[in-house]
Amino acid sequence: MPQLVLELNGQRTTLEPGRSYAVGRDPNSDFSIADARVSWRHATIGFNGYAWVFQDLGSTNGSFANGQRLTQIQLGEGAVVVLGNAENGPRLSFAGVPAATPAGGDGGWYDVQTSRFEPNAGYAQPQQQTPQPQQQWGGPQAGQGGQGGIPQQQGAASWGGQAAPEPVYGSRNPTMVRNLTAGLKTLRIGRGLDNELVVSDLSVSRHHAELRQLADGRYEIVDLESHNGTYVNGQPIQRVVLGAQDIVGIGHSTFRLVGDRLEEFVDTGEVSFSARHLTVEVEHKGAKKILLNDVSFGVPEKSLIAVIGPSGSGKSTLLRALTGYRPADRGDVLYDGRNLYKQFAELRQRIGLVPQDDILHSQLTVRTALKYAAELRFPGDTEAAERERRVDEVLTELHLEKRAENKITALSGGQRKRVSVALELLTKPSLIFLDEPTSGLDPGMDRDVMKMLRDLADEGRTVLVVTHSVAELALCDRLLVMAPGGSVAYFGPPKEALHFFGYETWADVFQAFENYPDHDWAGRFRGSVHYQMYSADVEAVQPQSAPVQVQAVQPPKQQSWGSQLSTLIRRYLSVIASDRGYVGLLVALPLIMGVLSMAIPAKYGLGPAQPAGPGQPAINSDAATVLLVLAVSACLTGAANAVRELIKERVIYERERAVGLSRSAYVMSKVIVLGAITAVQSILVAAIGLLPRKLPSSGLLISGTPLPELVLVVMLLGITSMMLGLVVSAVVKTAEKTMPLLVLIAIIQVVFCGSLFPLFGTPGLEQVAWLAPSRWAVAAEAATVNLPAIMGPPQGKTETDPLWKHTIGQWGIDVGALVLLGVLCAVLVVRLLRRHEPEVMRKR
Repeated sequence: MPQLVLELNGQRTTLEPGRSYAVGRDPNSDFSIADARVSWRHATIGFNGYAWVFQDLGSTNGSFANGQRLTQIQLGEGAVVVLGNAENGPRLSFAGVPAATPAGGDGGWYDVQTSRFEPNAGYAQPQQQTPQPQQQWGGPQAGQGGQGGIPQQQGAASWGGQAAPEPVYGSRNPTMVRNLTAGLKTLRIGRGLDNELVVSDLSVSRHHAELRQLADGRYEIVDLESHNGTYVNGQPIQRVVLGAQDIVGIGHSTFRLVGDRLEEFVDTGEVSFSARHLTVEVEHKGAKKILLNDVSFGVPEKSLIAVIGPSGSGKSTLLRALTGYRPADRGDVLYDGRNLYKQFAELRQRIGLVPQDDILHSQLTVRTALKYAAELRFPGDTEAAERERRVDEVLTELHLEKRAENKITALSGGQRKRVSVALELLTKPSLIFLDEPTSGLDPGMDRDVMKMLRDLADEGRTVLVVTHSVAELALCDRLLVMAPGGSVAYFGPPKEALHFFGYETWADVFQAFENYPDHDWAGRFRGSVHYQMYSADVEAVQPQSAPVQVQAVQPPKQQSWGSQLSTLIRRYLSVIASDRGYVGLLVALPLIMGVLSMAIPAKYGLGPAQPAGPGQPAINSDAATVLLVLAVSACLTGAANAVRELIKERVIYERERAVGLSRSAYVMSKVIVLGAITAVQSILVAAIGLLPRKLPSSGLLISGTPLPELVLVVMLLGITSMMLGLVVSAVVKTAEKTMPLLVLIAIIQVVFCGSLFPLFGTPGLEQVAWLAPSRWAVAAEAATVNLPAIMGPPQGKTETDPLWKHTIGQWGIDVGALVLLGVLCAVLVVRLLRRHEPEVMRKR
């Protein structure tokens, strides 16, 4: 068994065949490399019985040999593997064993993913030459070293009688090529090591899809009910027969069949991105208003782009168009040559968006917040240890490991923004968009955030940031300046921008935009040398002839509905428990409400009063007042619990919904947690208000005491009022508007409860009162205690309220109507939340 000599940083180490060696940033690794571009657990090196093999473990920035990214490689004399960056990453040099023989030659490749040695039919080693448009696509050719089906240059194109497939990711070579002629009829693809083709990507299910060969020799791809879906040409599929031009997307990997070979292209973040002729129009006072006017630009791989411009220049509209949240009415957004709007279902998983507001619950610690985010974003079959490793990698990458146990509220503004970026990095996006990340930060934090973004771009991502700050623009590769009216006034290097405008400061430039609103800033740019150098090739492509027709698509469901609900409930409870002030308020509120209800003397109970004199009826006119106070207390308690809960999490919900959060699971988590809290509070309110008082001797359902029925009704009223509070929270646009509406809810409940003044027999008013939960709750309580017999008909009336009738049937109608109002509120909340989702994801 041959030994292998590894040289790293000038030190040589002899590796023994009897064990596997870990490489990564983890200090406990056999070869620990303190470089941010290296993942925590980056790779392993081991002898498999046939050869020494280097295996990449799905690292963030990848491993490279001869400039090509690799998944695994057989190691030989003189082999060099570079980690994290193909040009200047840490180098591992190997010696001591004969050179590797590629598949198709005399030897073969040992597939560590399938634990088999496959001579002449395994993984082919990617070659340096780039396939050209005219090639012969076929198997190994004699006299060519058996290159495992790598395309060889020929005089004419031929592939099964058709033209060669279009390039994937430009003209890049595949990361891996697998020969399918070894008699394997079914190739299972997934994250688990028991698959024939292992994809080391946490967004991929353990058993994700199968590639099956049909009787006629064609292949079909079948999704195995994966969580993130299998895509063909950007569209989600369950089962489809593949054609010559079809592209299969699974996680961050893209597959293409070329004859009997399967090519894999791994999206490592080195992708181009361009916008072409984006135009957005809206109706405004009967006329069309242009928000984006023919915006075009293109950015190279691993770039940092800043977008600046005065207010009203369309920066936010541009950001929504670029991310697919609000597609442009005309034009294209191209992700490495693929149309984002047409293939949004697949490509959105590779895009990260950091809004201006924080997208994490600030009451939680950094690690806890990221842990719950990972649970929601990764498939349900992902093990906790896998998620925790990814969280640790992200924390280390953004230098947050020392802050991991701090509450987010205790962090500085710049550190909080790092946490928001960390959340997006969990799924390894290739494109990251940020909206005003430095807003409200001092100059020092501004520089810190921009340097962080510069590092993210250098590590293999494309980063676009919309900002008002111009202090650190020199860190960017390109600068896009938007002019009023939504047009491009400049696109090019930041250092040349002020000279282009002819001003010394950006304040002067923005002042010029305001002073000369009719100036053709876009035309000036198109006539410049900067346009010819940086935008002409992009704008040369003609826009779409018709408006973009965007189909609504369902977000991927990383977890089952029940798993999402469980995670959301646990997270919500953690958020509540971490805020001691809020917990104290939850305890104090029902106690205060209950004590206030005791302002009515205890002698005024809910039982019959003593006759006022001989021949006078026994009337307790204060019984209705007691029911009124209980109803108002329950209404205020329930509504106050929920009236701010959705609006304060709106930004968080929008982002989580875009990456697969179930709308109904989110609402149900609020209903369950707040419902349980409200139920306990309502029981306390009812107990404090009723126990000291005189009650009738029996109820409708329970003989001996009506107390359980009364408490049940108060509890249902509290929960229904909580649901009404969620409706308000889903409707309002700012949290400041919730308090006035809370007061309005309380007043409406008082007016329409039915015990303040008679509502029955008044057409119109009586029907409107049916929408008030207090109307049915007071009626159910009145039916329980037989209030008509206790207080008699109201003044000026000869009969009592028919909803107060002392019968089980009427009590059931009153309680049923109360429950129905709560259910209708829940349905309304789910519908209202659609307004706060990306337009392309809304159901039609």
